[in-house]
Amino acid sequence: MLGALAVLGYEEPTPIQAQTIPPLLEGRDLLGEAATGTGKTAAFALPLLQRISGEGERGVPRALVLVPTRELAMQVSEAIHRYGRGLGARVVPVFGGQPIGRQLRALEQGADVVVATPGRALDHLSRGTLHLERLAVVVLDEADEMLDMGFAEDIDTILAGTPDEAQTVLFSATMPARIGAIARRHLTDPVRIRIAREQAAAGEAPLVRQSAYVLARAHKPAALARVLDVESPAAAIVFCRTRIEVDQLADTLNGRGYSAEALHGGMTQEQRDRVMGRLRAGTSDLLIATDVAARGLDIDQLTHVVNYDVPSAPESYVHRIGRVGRAGREGVAITLAEPREHRMLKNIERLTGQRIQILKVPTVADLRARRLEMVQATVREAILQDGDLDGFRVVVETLTDEFDVMEVALAAMKVAHSALGGAAEDDEQDIPEAAPRDDRPSRDRGDATGRGKPRPRERRGGGETTRLFIGAGRSSGVRPADLVGAVAGETRLTGRDVGAIEIFDRFSLVEVPAAAADEVIAALKATTIKGKKARVKREG
Repeated sequence: MLGALAVLGYEEPTPIQAQTIPPLLEGRDLLGEAATGTGKTAAFALPLLQRISGEGERGVPRALVLVPTRELAMQVSEAIHRYGRGLGARVVPVFGGQPIGRQLRALEQGADVVVATPGRALDHLSRGTLHLERLAVVVLDEADEMLDMGFAEDIDTILAGTPDEAQTVLFSATMPARIGAIARRHLTDPVRIRIAREQAAAGEAPLVRQSAYVLARAHKPAALARVLDVESPAAAIVFCRTRIEVDQLADTLNGRGYSAEALHGGMTQEQRDRVMGRLRAGTSDLLIATDVAARGLDIDQLTHVVNYDVPSAPESYVHRIGRVGRAGREGVAITLAEPREHRMLKNIERLTGQRIQILKVPTVADLRARRLEMVQATVREAILQDGDLDGFRVVVETLTDEFDVMEVALAAMKVAHSALGGAAEDDEQDIPEAAPRDDRPSRDRGDATGRGKPRPRERRGGGETTRLFIGAGRSSGVRPADLVGAVAGETRLTGRDVGAIEIFDRFSLVEVPAAAADEVIAALKATTIKGKKARVKREG
């Protein structure tokens, strides 16, 4: 393994690796809190490989790593394979969206380490093709993401089938109460490790520059385009709440001349793979995605993360901005907030301990100045390069016989400016500012008859809620995790935003924030629950 690490260029451990590897080598259970991009995979993979290489029968699963998405499953399995190549460790990824026959053959041929998403792991357990009785190590990676996706029941079921003596390791970027509950049920006297987000030294800029623009929703597409023009990201992800919004925004940006790709849960795996291939190859530099679709993605050239809406859960914001500012490179996190969402930004600041700077949307003058800078940089680069300019000499000499050389240069700059999109400025107008305001719901003043309107119920944690009727219940095999997963997977809400759930034989009742009820109804009508379309409406 040391040889493999030397080949990969590893010189010293990251903080999470330095603190995690020693207790894991001792066989201790561990509960770790660390952000994405801190080196968690090597922190659990290296001790895991050392342990299974020195004991037990080879070819039967000795380690199980649970992850939330297929993309993360592939990344983790590739990393473990690289670290354990010299040991001959056989690593099998198990996830949805891939023919199960291929996975069945791989498991039958023998696997030392299985990296799986919870749903597909349960599928193989029910088929009898995944065996847990010989496990020495179980790892839950990105545990909070798995809970947000509605996998809590699945995780409990899987962990209940592992040997009592198996070492259990849990990593999470955040530590909500539900993570603590899982740890109490399944970890034995765990070592607790928390890696705080790296703080910039006095006078230095933070690795992730965080800012927000407050504006009316109708102006968001134009504002986003303007911000992208000014920032000029090498590669960016723009997060939207729903798949419909993803498709609409991708079409809008492509119509404005950007090379934007859409990524959401309504796409086939083949379509998703093509999108990621174009992004990694550099033929596209802008990804418009939902949270669920983008989970587990790791894009080296990513410089910007844009929240098209303020995430409803501050923890989602933490996950998103964790994708940039890695390995000492500066990243940029930008949020487009409506005035009523200003208080949500304050909640995020309290969680992260970092200030989000409120900026003014770039004006047409700002945009013109930025495009002129780009023209200047492009021309300077052409002069400094060894490219052949002599071919244009006769054109310049001919023109200077008729016009002043400065006039010729100015006209050439104007043409270059138009070619780089400067002509579009003539059609643009400044975007009006929107002052942040308190987003507390206004009091009910009744209708025209003087009668008070029925008010939604109050959630225990504060905030109004509405109950939705969903025409699928126990007879369709529906579980609470299915309903939470459907809401969290298709809307801007997370699992923790869903309130009480009641499941009856032929229907279910689900409590959601009142402000998001219409969005949830539209999203669930457009998807399936347990493979079937279901009627969705407000209760009553």
